[in-house]
Amino acid sequence: MTYRDRITRWIVVRLLPNMQRVTIARFAKASDADGYAQALRRLAPNQQFIVLFDPGNQFEDEAQQT
Repeated sequence: MTYRDRITRWIVVRLLPNMQRVTIARFAKASDADGYAQALRRLAPNQQFIVLFDPGNQFEDEAQQT
């Protein structure tokens, strides 16, 4: 996992049909991700956007550290 991926844990996701999703952007702060999602909701009111915390793959992180 790169350094960038470690510090950008908040993601804005667009929900699609059939339980699919697309990651739109990554942020270091939850408030930044919330603001971005609000702007997207205003620009595209017919779409669903949510903010999620991305913990990454903890098992990979631990394996790389040892």
